[in-house]
Amino acid sequence: MNIHLTFLSRRWCCLGLLILIGAGCSSLKPIERPPEYTAPPAHTAFWDAVDPTASVNWHSLLDHGPRALDVRLKAIDSAAESIDFQTFLWFFDTAGAMVLDHIVRAADRNVTVRILVDDTFLVHENELLLALAEHPNIEYRVFNPFKRRSGGLVTRQLLNLSEFRRLDHRMHNKAMVVDNRIAIVGGRNIADEYFGLSDTFNFRDLELLLGGPIVQEISATFDDYWNDQWSFPIETLSHKKASQEQLAEARRVTDLSQHLHVEKPAEDLMVMWREIIRQADTGKTLLYSDDPPDGNPKNREEEPIQVANELVHLFDNAESEILIVSAYLIPTPDLQGAVKRALDRGVRVRILTNSIGSNNHLAAHSAYRNHIYTLLDMGAELSEVRTNARDRQRYMLTPIGRKKLALHAKALVIDDDKVFIGSANLDPRSLRINTEMGLLVISNQFNKTVRDAVEGDFLTANAWHLELRENGKIYWVADDRTLEFQPATSFMQRIEDWFFSHLPIEGAL
Repeated sequence: MNIHLTFLSRRWCCLGLLILIGAGCSSLKPIERPPEYTAPPAHTAFWDAVDPTASVNWHSLLDHGPRALDVRLKAIDSAAESIDFQTFLWFFDTAGAMVLDHIVRAADRNVTVRILVDDTFLVHENELLLALAEHPNIEYRVFNPFKRRSGGLVTRQLLNLSEFRRLDHRMHNKAMVVDNRIAIVGGRNIADEYFGLSDTFNFRDLELLLGGPIVQEISATFDDYWNDQWSFPIETLSHKKASQEQLAEARRVTDLSQHLHVEKPAEDLMVMWREIIRQADTGKTLLYSDDPPDGNPKNREEEPIQVANELVHLFDNAESEILIVSAYLIPTPDLQGAVKRALDRGVRVRILTNSIGSNNHLAAHSAYRNHIYTLLDMGAELSEVRTNARDRQRYMLTPIGRKKLALHAKALVIDDDKVFIGSANLDPRSLRINTEMGLLVISNQFNKTVRDAVEGDFLTANAWHLELRENGKIYWVADDRTLEFQPATSFMQRIEDWFFSHLPIEGAL
């Protein structure tokens, strides 16, 4: 017993010491560099043969994970002049290795590559990233970085506690622009689970593939972040030695993944892009994007920002139906007010989010749990993803076996003519703290395309339907059973959910 107590005492003393060290260290200072901008749209023989004028906006839905990876790789392979790549998370698993390998090969053929990644999950990769940045055609920047970069996620947080306010504001944007001619924008990070490649747990997600003048607006937004004083070149943050060995290992693509993407000659890529453009929708497209922080992120007020205000405006102008697909759903007062106003006007509101079992952030689910009764009582129709959804093979590689499904998509389908797809969840972190981006498409045909794509996700074979019955209790109803309690994966998960639901942390989630 004494040994155990001594161990605990030492552990907490060490934790306290780390906190004191973090609190006493100086903060990171912003840096100033000459601005850099994306080159004008490439007018190569390849792209001019694909889309001679590039004067019409077009967009196509990337619904299926493996196809989204294949198209992304083919876009990189098509690059002749530039690639701008912005993401929140990039793991070097199968999908991440394939993207990395194709990007390096693009740089090898003299394509200028700019990579901007949020610093939340950049741990134990400095040597690899420094090696990547040593390539003469690749620049790698880190957005709003941690100054003290030692250890894993928890240690790094402790060592930087004195800068918590600044570091709490993250860049959640996801975009890739190739030759300023085509772009991909949406919800997917770069890791296996976002493309249906994980052996255990995969996300249902959505993105837009785009072309036309709208791409130049996306690249201009990328430039705003790239030139922000809180976007640091990786070589200014780490004093470690670059490891070409680690980079080579991270690029290694296993034989198992070869079937996910087949290399194509330029002629075949040209045919592919022509066919995508021929089948694409050409409705009106509007870019919604939060500006990067003006000055130190810690000084930014946590209030609704550009994307959040635009989404509330969409809700307030809906006439017949709002269909919400949001991985994390914690309505802010502004959002919940907009939902209520819509329902009071007679607008049907249908919502799909994660269940307790499919949510990969239990604390976020616990905060959402506190809104369930209110949403149902107002008249909203609420559905939650089943981990064992009958049709989950649509979003992951077979065999399915015991693979589980979760939701990561962020989309709105409004009336019969509007669709929003982007990076923003309907929660305080997306709407008030992080920066986000997305696209509003105004098109009856594209509205139908997206509506058809997500309609199956609402089926009781794939989602729990929540019912508020006359006895005041909420029931979870599926095609094969009805539950009086949340479909938790274990008793302990219920206990943890109850505990988190009583903590005053909703505004930070």
